Amino acid sequence: MTFDDVCVLALAWPGVERSTSYGTPALKVKGKLLTRLREDGETLVMLGVGFDERELLIEAEPEMFHVTPHYRGWPIVLVRLPQANANVVEAFLLRRWREVAPKRLVKEFDAGKG
Repeated sequence: MTFDDVCVLALAWPGVERSTSYGTPALKVKGKLLTRLREDGETLVMLGVGFDERELLIEAEPEMFHVTPHYRGWPIVLVRLPQANANVVEAFLLRRWREVAPKRLVKEFDAGKG
């Protein structure tokens, strides 16, 4: 995967827009950070992943998931995009989108799927 692939997935959801965060490409929902690309251009910062879940992910798929000391104290996992599974990335991003998107958008999105 690339960050462009991530954008294709997430920009299909209501309220998602291209932006920047810490000088890198990012996706936001009504100004709230959904995800961003790290400075290396190949690592996705996946927010909203708890510490226990993160450890399980890293143990199960160390080629895809990791964490650096900088992020160790935050509910974040890093995703190596070249090794990423698009379905997994989409599931995590959609979960994060549901957390940060206005409730009205989530309700409209869910109504449109039915």
